[in-house]
Amino acid sequence: MKFGMRTPSIKRSIKARTTGRVKRAIKSSVNPLYGKKGMGWIRDPKRAAYNKVYKKTTFSFWDLFK
Repeated sequence: MKFGMRTPSIKRSIKARTTGRVKRAIKSSVNPLYGKKGMGWIRDPKRAAYNKVYKKTTFSFWDLFK
């Protein structure tokens, strides 16, 4: 498990900003459970637990400027 600052990735940052509203709207119209709170724990509890711990033990480069 990683502790401390996450390594910034410009490629992933751009991807996250440009994959947008239309794609999410299509997914939610096809799957009524898409994007609902707590669905990660139902689908893959091991990954959800890892992500929760990872989020609490690391911080972003941009958090230094807040």
